[in-house]
Amino acid sequence: MKRSVLQRILRLFPAETTHKLHMALLGCASKLPTGKWWLRHNLCPRHKELQREVFGVHFRNPIGIAAGFDPNGDYIDRLDGVGFGFVEIGAVVAHPQPGTPRPRLERLRSKSSFIDRSGYPSRGLEYVLNNVRHRKSSKDGIVIGCNISKCTATPPQDIVKEYLRVFRNMYQYVDYFAINIVCNSSTKRFMPTSREEILDIIEPLFEFRRGQLDYRPILLKISPDLSDELLDEVIAILIETPLDGIEAVSGSLNLSATGEGAVCGAALTERAIEVVRHIAKRTEGNYPIIGCGGMMQPEDVRRMMEAGASLVALNSGVRENGFRLLRHAADSLVAPAEEVETPSQEPTNEQNVENAQ
Repeated sequence: MKRSVLQRILRLFPAETTHKLHMALLGCASKLPTGKWWLRHNLCPRHKELQREVFGVHFRNPIGIAAGFDPNGDYIDRLDGVGFGFVEIGAVVAHPQPGTPRPRLERLRSKSSFIDRSGYPSRGLEYVLNNVRHRKSSKDGIVIGCNISKCTATPPQDIVKEYLRVFRNMYQYVDYFAINIVCNSSTKRFMPTSREEILDIIEPLFEFRRGQLDYRPILLKISPDLSDELLDEVIAILIETPLDGIEAVSGSLNLSATGEGAVCGAALTERAIEVVRHIAKRTEGNYPIIGCGGMMQPEDVRRMMEAGASLVALNSGVRENGFRLLRHAADSLVAPAEEVETPSQEPTNEQNVENAQ
C-alpha cells in the first residue's frame, strides 16, 4: 500500500509527534460536515458482508484499533467516524502514572518497526471512566474493548486487587475486556506465565461477572515470546476456565537488541501470525482470537484472518501508513488474493527482524 504525500510528511517527525498530529487532523476533519463526508467516503469500509458476531458481540467489521493507540479513551468518537469495527482502550490502570521519559516510542532502522519503552503512561481509571461515560458514539457503532493492566509501581500483594478494581468500575461501560498479562514496555516488567499466577488474576473477574445481569467477554492478552510449552499452558487455561478468547500478541522483548522495551511493527508480523495459527489449530477454531502485532499492510490483515483470527487489531500499521489502511485492509478480506495491493519498495519481514536486532 503506497503512502500518501501527507503520510510521508508526517513520518519525518518523531513517532509520538506523528501520532498526535494524526489524531489532531482527524479531530479537525470530524468537526466539519464536509470532513465527516470525506472520512466516510475515503476511509470507511463499504462491505456489509464483513459484519460478524464474535463472543456474543456484534461487530460492523472485524478490523479495529489495538490497545496503546488510545490509552485513555480520548479518541473513541473519532475512531468511530473513521469506520473501525472496534477500539480497545488502555491499558487502563487504577491510578494515573506518567510512564517513562520521552522518547517512549522509537522508530527502528527499518522505518516499519518500533521499540516501545512507554511504561504505559495513563491518566488513570477515573479519567477513562469519564471519557467512556460521555462518549457520543452510537451504541450500534464501534465496539469498545478495555485492556486492563497494573500500575508500574504496584506491589505484588496488590496486583490482583488492582485488576479487579478496574474491571468492576469499567464493567457497565465497555463491551469486552482484554486482561493484559504482558507489561513489558519498561524496565519494570510484569509477565506472569505460571498457571497459578494467571488464575490468581482472572478468577476474581469470573466471580464478579457471575453476579452481573449483563455478560462481558473476558480475553487474555499474551506475549509473542512464550515458548510452545507456555503457549499450550495458556491454551489449556482457555479451555478449562470461563475465558472467552485470547488476544495475540503484544510487543516482543526477544526481538529487542538491548532487552529494553518491546519491539512492535513489521518485525513482529510473522511471529504474531504464527502464534495465532498455533492457538487456532490447538483449539480447533472453537475460541475467538483477536490477532494483533505487526499488522502493517492489507496482506498482513488477510493472512492473520486466514491463520484463524476472528478479529484483527491495528496499531503500528496505522501509525506508519495512516487511516487509509483500514479501507485497504477491509478490501483485502473480500477481494481475491491476487487482487490485493502489495507494498512497494518496503523491507521484507525477514529484513525487518534483522534491523530490529
